[in-house]
Amino acid sequence: MTELEKEQLLEETMINYGDDLIRLAFQYVKDREIAKDMVQNTFIKCYQKIDQFRNDASIKTWLYRITINECKDHLKSWHNRKVQAKNFLENTLTSLLSSTESKVMEEEKHNEIRGCIFSLPKIYREVIFLYYYKSFTMEEIAITTNVNLNTVKARLRRAKQRLKHVIEEENIYG
Repeated sequence: MTELEKEQLLEETMINYGDDLIRLAFQYVKDREIAKDMVQNTFIKCYQKIDQFRNDASIKTWLYRITINECKDHLKSWHNRKVQAKNFLENTLTSLLSSTESKVMEEEKHNEIRGCIFSLPKIYREVIFLYYYKSFTMEEIAITTNVNLNTVKARLRRAKQRLKHVIEEENIYG
């Protein structure tokens, strides 16, 4: 086969099968640019080995086999494993940093709220602390503080109102 015939055959196969081979390669490598590289390698091998092509199969099946082998070789390659490991580490690190950042921000918000609670008068601070931080019932707070149950309810309601006002003034929730 002459060089001109090889080039014409290659051009024809690229036009007829290029898009199908890219889709096939993408199924293996999951990256469009890498899939295009695999197909380019397929056409290079096709050009280099067209003289070895046996007509016991169609050119299409031969190209598919070359593409599949290129993709499998790529997936087994040391470079690909390094890239995958790097991507995994970057994604994990990004995830950890963002979760750490959100934890730090959440902790900062809790500290600001605690500061707002401590700015309340003692009678309100006490019921807020026992009710929300120690999970006491209203009755338990009344017994612990030696105050009437209705007084505890009123103090808790007023404490929440004052706390809401302080939080809004401090602009904690933006």
